[in-house]
Amino acid sequence: MENKKGFTLIEVLLVIVIIAILAGIVIVAINPGRQISQANNTQRHSDVKTMLDAVHEFAIDNRGTFPTGITAVATEVGSGTGLIDICSDLVPTYIAEMPFDPTDADAAFTDCTAYASGYTIVQDATSNRITVAAPTAELTETISVTR
Repeated sequence: MENKKGFTLIEVLLVIVIIAILAGIVIVAINPGRQISQANNTQRHSDVKTMLDAVHEFAIDNRGTFPTGITAVATEVGSGTGLIDICSDLVPTYIAEMPFDPTDADAAFTDCTAYASGYTIVQDATSNRITVAAPTAELTETISVTR
């Protein structure tokens, strides 16, 4: 009688099931959706800080005067009706281009004539401090910088 070597169907199926379970555990542990949201929030932190730094550099060069249009009500930075347009004050002297929210389909920058950032800016009426925020932050995170 010949001795045949090989795997049985049960052994092959068992290995496939184990690999599937391990792959499922790895995908849950890595959680690509959460990783993308964290990357977007990191970009928002950087953008908010960049915009606030540019506004303050403008104020330093203009004897403490902030760009016109910044009000005591948090308003989105952009061009168009109801938005605060500070682009011409900041670009290209203080920043190369206006930052914009990484997930906002309407937010983009091509030039100062037509853009939307997705970020808000406000000046406190009492302390004159400027706050730039990212209202669409993900993972219930609050992204806001005040100076």
